[in-house]
Amino acid sequence: MDNLARVPITGWAEADRPREKLLEQGRRVLTDAELLAILIGSGSRSESAVELCRRILLDRGNSLHALSRLSVSELCRYKGIGPAKAVSIVAAMELGRRRDAQRTESRPVLNGSKKVYDYLGHVYKDLPYEEFWVLFLAPGCKLITKELIGKGGNDFTPVDVKHVIRVALECHASNVVLTHNHPSGSLKPSTMDINLTKKFVKAAELLDFSIADHVIFTNKGYYSFRDEGLL
Repeated sequence: MDNLARVPITGWAEADRPREKLLEQGRRVLTDAELLAILIGSGSRSESAVELCRRILLDRGNSLHALSRLSVSELCRYKGIGPAKAVSIVAAMELGRRRDAQRTESRPVLNGSKKVYDYLGHVYKDLPYEEFWVLFLAPGCKLITKELIGKGGNDFTPVDVKHVIRVALECHASNVVLTHNHPSGSLKPSTMDINLTKKFVKAAELLDFSIADHVIFTNKGYYSFRDEGLL
């Protein structure tokens, strides 16, 4: 570590302090550790805020992506990080996801698995548990609404098929896209995934709408039942 890291930030030359550095030179000149230090505000008796943030980032391979996956409790395991500082980091990471997720179209046309993946990617990004979201589409695959149907553990999400059918009928959807994530990173559909999809297809056939796709999300890619010939 450099000598500055051993001195409290208040003892640094003004030009070296993260807040002052941002004000005078702009946000782009700051390192990741310096930006994080601004978020947490202070370090501990043994290290400055910047040194603390350097240590956390180093432990995560200097990857902001890896850092963004940490929960409040996981961040609190680092000496010098309490609940308030951890919440600030988690909130900043979530704002970054939401910024990436904003779309100019309020009702996009989701007529392909890649468009579905791009549209919902922020919802599933970095989730340590499974969620099951359903997209309800009008003719032409224009989005009507999306709804969280289930939330589960690492490898299972309870799904209420009747609720999905009810929403589809109420909003007059002509197509429905099923989606869920695999926190494990596996792109292979489970037997349960396949059986659940078949159940939805049979129900949809009786009620005059169709299951357009079932897309499995991971942080590294996706699997489309439609693209793979399973629908």
